[in-house]
Amino acid sequence: MKPIWIVDDDQSIRFVLEKALLREDLPTRSFTNPREVLAALDAAGEDDGPQILVSDIRMPGGSGLDLLSKVKEKHPGLPVIIMTAFSDLDSAVSAFQGGAFEYLPKPFDLPKAVELIRRAVEESQREEVAEERMSAAPEMLGQAPAMQDVFRAIGRLSQSNVTVMITGESGSGKELVARALHKHSPRANGPFIAINTAAIPKDLLESELFGHERGAFTGAQTMRRGRFEQAEGGTLFLDEIGDMPFDLQTRLLRVLSDGHFYRVGGHSAVKANVRVIAATHQDLEQRVKEGAFREDLFHRLNVIRLRLPRLSDRREDVPMLTRHFLQQSAKQLGVEPKRISDAALAQLGLFSFPGNVRQLENICHWLTVMAPAQVIDIKDLPPEVQGAAPLPVERPSVAGDMPVAHAAPAAAATAVTAAAAPVLAGTAQDGWEHDLESEALALLVEGRHDVWDALTRRFESRLILTALANTRGRRIEAAQKLGIGRNTITRKIQELGLE
Repeated sequence: MKPIWIVDDDQSIRFVLEKALLREDLPTRSFTNPREVLAALDAAGEDDGPQILVSDIRMPGGSGLDLLSKVKEKHPGLPVIIMTAFSDLDSAVSAFQGGAFEYLPKPFDLPKAVELIRRAVEESQREEVAEERMSAAPEMLGQAPAMQDVFRAIGRLSQSNVTVMITGESGSGKELVARALHKHSPRANGPFIAINTAAIPKDLLESELFGHERGAFTGAQTMRRGRFEQAEGGTLFLDEIGDMPFDLQTRLLRVLSDGHFYRVGGHSAVKANVRVIAATHQDLEQRVKEGAFREDLFHRLNVIRLRLPRLSDRREDVPMLTRHFLQQSAKQLGVEPKRISDAALAQLGLFSFPGNVRQLENICHWLTVMAPAQVIDIKDLPPEVQGAAPLPVERPSVAGDMPVAHAAPAAAATAVTAAAAPVLAGTAQDGWEHDLESEALALLVEGRHDVWDALTRRFESRLILTALANTRGRRIEAAQKLGIGRNTITRKIQELGLE
């Protein structure tokens, strides 16, 4: 492990910190002034530098604030803790706003100082792992069982050209799944064309999909190829298919049935060699009952159905997704990526995310722009997230429910839902034990074989996140309140993907 570098002209301060950190098995290296530190940094290799830099502000031969500025230029990801007397507190706060990990007022309580340094070490190690993961990040992220089911379904479909229907709430990542299905299919070398049928006016949608001939209508001065022709040999993704006008549903059904279509104003059939993937956030079965969606088109599209979970049903993925989006936002804006504290992550984990993954991405972009410090804390989160409280246990939607090809899953899905419905009819006053029983029975009815692991992971995750939120990210205190050991909570955080 890399050492903690301590910079202070006061020998007693250095001695006390060295001994306290060594008792915690944290190696140290001490310096008396900033010049020595900068020279050592220039001479150090990638594996010889510090894990954390702890520096005083006022020292002969240089200022700790100047040292902070120079270190951040060369090593922007190195956590720096500033030690300061109370008279220097304004300067320390300014340094904190400018990139310091934290400031430590003198005289300090030694156990609290050690806890702060250990937290910085954990943050540093966690960010190193996160950066390695981000450098080779896949197109989709998720450790939750529901997302693993989706990944397995994509894998099973990798050699198939079958039509797929993706369902899930807005912002849950339906287009990402469609792109992954295309990327891992025999059509990967062909184009991927996406169109949101709800975003295009009804009068233009037909031309947008099928193209038009010259003179087909006022303003059609040239022949135009539609999205079906643009997707030739590849994949056409029809998002929000539930909003497609009824008359266009008939034309789409004809294309899916015989593989031909006509441009608007055209008289010659055009062959369509296209795989269609559709998506919707609506209940298409209900739309069919209401007469707003053709039943025969529904069955044509509903060959294989993938259901995406809400983000609130995969909370264990929030930390990983948050760091990914913070990295992405920083790259887009050309700034240094911000880090996020355990307490802020725990609070994010309590938020319901009605806008799903897209809302989390927007929050991370907002934090990259608006959070004043380099380390995001609870106070930096948007007001609606700061006020989030734990939600009652809910039955998650089943992701990756992939029936046999050419067998529509609607009836099976309806049977599962109907069987589970009476189980979920408990009221709030029945208590969380009743909710747990209901949840277990619902999963058992669905035929799951990982009920113990799935519920235990969610139970432990919620306990730990709530405790961390209560202690503002202090792991040792959270472990004490939960009645478990420090090593146990650290191991559980790693196992559950909460880092």
